[in-house]
Amino acid sequence: MNIKILGTVAAVALLAACSETPAPAPAPVSSGPVPGSQEDLVANVGDRVFFDFDRSTLRSDARTTLERQSAWLAKWSANNVQVAGNCDERGTQAYNIALGSRRANAARDFLVAKGVAAGRITTISYGKDRPTALGSNEQAWAQNRNAITSVR
Repeated sequence: MNIKILGTVAAVALLAACSETPAPAPAPVSSGPVPGSQEDLVANVGDRVFFDFDRSTLRSDARTTLERQSAWLAKWSANNVQVAGNCDERGTQAYNIALGSRRANAARDFLVAKGVAAGRITTISYGKDRPTALGSNEQAWAQNRNAITSVR
């Protein structure tokens, strides 16, 4: 009888030693943007503000977007950004470079006033050289009168 018990215990021990440990479950795959990335800024905050024709003053919708950007930048304090000012195709090259600069600076100044360190923000003006919408109509022009924030 002792041999039967000893044999049973040995068989159980042998089976236990040979059993596989289950593989860990794979990490869940995220379908959203990486937190703190440019894609996160675009998807969850908004990366651009729009301006009226021949203006560099911030509209109320622009202020709302910049408020969200300042909160996002507070959360992601290691991120630096560039604000690019853009214009529609009307006007001279020199005039649009100056207007784009005023637009970028207006957005930058708002972010700084909301507590973002000035050293984290650079500005550039592309004037009319980088349109986001093609076309020579009011719909395209309205999309091209903007300041776009990009993570650097």
